[in-house]
Amino acid sequence: MRWCPSSSFHLLRCVRLRTCTKRRRNTLPLWIREIWAYIRLLVQSFYFNSLTDSDVVFDSVFEPVFWTVDYITRWFGTVFVFLVVFLTSSILAIAYLFVLPMVFRTYSTAWITWHVCYGHWNLVMIVFNYYKATMTSPGYPPTVKNDRPFVSVCKKCIIPKPARTHHCGICNRCILRMDHHCPWLNNCVGHLNHRYFFNFCLFMTMGCVFCSFSGRNLFLDAYNAIERFKHTDVEKPGVPVTGMGVLIGLLPPGQTNYQTAAPPYTFKDKMINKSIIYMWVLTSTVAVALGALTCWHAVLISRGETSIERHLNHREKERMEKRGRVYKNPFDYGRLNNWKVFFGVQKRSHWLTRVLLPSGHTPPGDGLTWEAFPVKKDVIPV
Repeated sequence: MRWCPSSSFHLLRCVRLRTCTKRRRNTLPLWIREIWAYIRLLVQSFYFNSLTDSDVVFDSVFEPVFWTVDYITRWFGTVFVFLVVFLTSSILAIAYLFVLPMVFRTYSTAWITWHVCYGHWNLVMIVFNYYKATMTSPGYPPTVKNDRPFVSVCKKCIIPKPARTHHCGICNRCILRMDHHCPWLNNCVGHLNHRYFFNFCLFMTMGCVFCSFSGRNLFLDAYNAIERFKHTDVEKPGVPVTGMGVLIGLLPPGQTNYQTAAPPYTFKDKMINKSIIYMWVLTSTVAVALGALTCWHAVLISRGETSIERHLNHREKERMEKRGRVYKNPFDYGRLNNWKVFFGVQKRSHWLTRVLLPSGHTPPGDGLTWEAFPVKKDVIPV
């Protein structure tokens, strides 16, 4: 058997590489070796095949930035959830401790019944939908081999992607009918929890508007009370003394007013007024900001698209217009049908039991296959 020089050279090279690797493992810490391997992979990705384009180079260069943003957002998700729970609990504490006693003392029986019934119904809907939105999985495509149709392969998960599925860099998974990653939920908004997310935004906006309008007079009274007693120590009230009062010595020399005691304004009154101001400012701000977001998502639902699909459809529409053609969203079933599919309404009673009351039903379909360009009729006749 002949000994090939090239084979011996290859053998010596392998031995040398293994020896160097062992030395490096003994000298360099693990985190340095991981960073070095990541940098090498990043550089090699610039020319990994002939299909490399500007998008691949851009993703490779900014990959550390994307990773940092995803990591920070993933960590801050718990903080945002805590903020939602804390701020909502503070508003509830103010309402039960300060506002409701005032309502019981000043409002009529009809108004008390309306405030109590509507407020508690709205509260139940907020708590239920927020809990379900945070705890419900958005839906993931299968990772095992199956016969389901798919439109592409995820370049990060390396698994088939069904229609309307997108990869979330924060969750590091593909999400069925992904809308966006919500840090306030610390969860992705996808096929299975999109309805809970929208209902939470809707009922939270309604609750903030309710608190803002019903507490407007309380806010004005509290603000005026604080302003009225802010300069109590500087401008002390008094009753002018003239005529015989000065002659008989009611006042010390040089003083013309008899100082009267300031009206009672205790620390408890001050805290109540400040709490009411805090509640009104917070609920009014959230009502404006969250209301705008809710209206935007309502428009997207009416069009049968998600936040991601909005950008994709807009870009596809511009591309088709350059060719003299018209692009139509294949998943737009019509405004009413889009809302029926979104809420899972299959009969008239579902508008009450599935929309206006807490309901844990799953959305129609499995999120893997979608009917495109349906016939112009009710998908769910109601």
